[in-house]
Amino acid sequence: MINEESFQSETNAAAKPRVALIAGPTASGKSDLAVKLALHTIAQGCEAVVINADSAQVYADLRVLSARPSDDEMQGVPHVLFGAWDGAEACSAADWATAAKREIASAHASNALPILVGGTGLYINTLLRGIAPVPEIASDIREVVRALPVAEAYAALQAEDPDRATLLAPADSQRITRALEVVRSTGSPLAYWQQQRSGGIGEVIDLSPVILMPERSWLYHRCDLRFELMWEAGAINEVAALLARNLPDSQPVVRAIGVPEIAAHLRGAFTREQAITAGQQATRNYAKRQYTWLRNQNPGDWPRVEYENSIDSAHIASLLRI
Repeated sequence: MINEESFQSETNAAAKPRVALIAGPTASGKSDLAVKLALHTIAQGCEAVVINADSAQVYADLRVLSARPSDDEMQGVPHVLFGAWDGAEACSAADWATAAKREIASAHASNALPILVGGTGLYINTLLRGIAPVPEIASDIREVVRALPVAEAYAALQAEDPDRATLLAPADSQRITRALEVVRSTGSPLAYWQQQRSGGIGEVIDLSPVILMPERSWLYHRCDLRFELMWEAGAINEVAALLARNLPDSQPVVRAIGVPEIAAHLRGAFTREQAITAGQQATRNYAKRQYTWLRNQNPGDWPRVEYENSIDSAHIASLLRI
């Protein structure tokens, strides 16, 4: 298992090993940018590896709906942790962080630059800051909390962990559910456990981060267009194949953006137009949550790059010191 100590030993006789990070909301152009920067790095005489940090792109079942890069789009650049989990196995932040540490260490051993790319804040936070030692949630509490409508869960969280509730959007069902089940099961709020994090690598690597902050109307237009293109590219068949596996509704892959909306269409509850509209709205809502988290929940000295229509990859390369 790759842990903080293995990274620390690497720094004893040399500078801290470098890791680049490209974070941004969905549809912001992260994947294409990562490939461009990897190719630029390779042209400078150093190998590069793109490491996925997106919680949907980890699942093999969601090639289309997660916008996972195709072989052509990868342009020969090594990509890891894309489609690495079967949908029947939930990939927690801790699971991903363990795998990411392993891939980062492997890249460094090969004198390659690891380029993390994704918008899943919990994944990135866990990798850099470590894992909060939250005890296992009692199954009866988990079942009750996850059955609550999001409005009721948020109201309960406001009463039981008001500090956490103020940090979350009322519609952020996943984080609301997690915070509520933690305080009910352990008797302590999530913040208490997060103060005891361990295993993060943020202090033992030389991190070069950049946060993409595209103009919102441009981003939302891209979200709408991309979902419609996904529909045409086989998203319906992808969801049909996923549903045929009869996985529990609690599995993250079943709750991924676009899956419930297309599933409703397959059941006859939505027309094609209704499903596309609902999927587009869900994507925009997700992008908005990511945008807010990326702006407010990362260190203030991390560069934020605002843009519209196109990304200045040369500027990003300079920020990442590539």
